Amino acid sequence: MPKDTIGKVQEYKDSLITKAETLITKGFPEKIVELNELLSTPMFNERNFSEVHQDLNIPVLAPVLVNNHDGDVDIRDDDHPVTKRPRKDDNVAVSGTTVLGLPGGTVPCNKPLCEMIKVVKPIIRKLVEDSNLLKMWISFMIPKIEDGNNFGVSIQEDTLAEIQTVESEAAAFFDQISRYFLTRAKVVSKVAKYPHIDDYRRAVVELDEKEYLSLWLVVCEVRNRYSSLHDIVIKNLEKLKKPRSSNTESLY
Repeated sequence: MPKDTIGKVQEYKDSLITKAETLITKGFPEKIVELNELLSTPMFNERNFSEVHQDLNIPVLAPVLVNNHDGDVDIRDDDHPVTKRPRKDDNVAVSGTTVLGLPGGTVPCNKPLCEMIKVVKPIIRKLVEDSNLLKMWISFMIPKIEDGNNFGVSIQEDTLAEIQTVESEAAAFFDQISRYFLTRAKVVSKVAKYPHIDDYRRAVVELDEKEYLSLWLVVCEVRNRYSSLHDIVIKNLEKLKKPRSSNTESLY
C-alpha cells in the first residue's frame, strides 16, 4: 500500500479523534444549553393545542342523491313473468363524493407544524451526525484483542452500544415525521371523499395535536440524549481513551 494512502488514513483518524474530543468537551454542553433555550421559546413552551388547528379548505357540498341498486333486480308477481330492471349507468357514483377538483383549491399542510418541523429536523440530523462521530472515535480507541485486563474494553463496548442506540433512535425520529404527513394525507383524502362525516375532520385535528406533542417530545429526547451521552463519556473518559493500564508490568 502506498505510504501516501497510509498517511491520509492516519490523518483522517487523527482529525476525527480531535473533532470527537472537542465535541465531547465543548459541543455537547453547548448543544444542551441551546436545546434548553429552544424549549423555553413560545414555539415549544406552553403552547395551546388550538394554535396548531387549521382549516382544511374542504367545503361541505350539497348531498348527492343516488339509487342504492346498482345491478339488475328480478321483479316477480303472480300475474306477470320475470322482468329485469335496467342497469344504472356505470358512471354514477354510488358511495362517497367524486373528487375531481376541490372548489377552494388545494388542501394546505399544517403551517404551524411545518414551521416546527423545519426547526426540529436539523436538530435530529445533528444528533445522528454527532452520534456517528462519537461511535467512530470509540471504535478507534479500542485496542487489539488480548487475554485479560479487558475491563476498560468492556466499558468502551458498553458506551459504544449506548451511542448506537441513540443513533438508531434519532434516525427513527425522521421516520416519525414522514409517517405523519402520509397519515394526514390519507385522512384528508377521506374528508374530501366524505365531507359530510365530521369524524374524519376531527381525526385530522387529533392527528395534528398528536404531532405537535411528538415534536416537543422529540426535542426533549434529543436534549436528554445529549445529556446522557455527555455524562457517560465524561465519567469514563480516562478508561475510554486508555482502556488498558500499564500497572500490570510492575507486578513482575
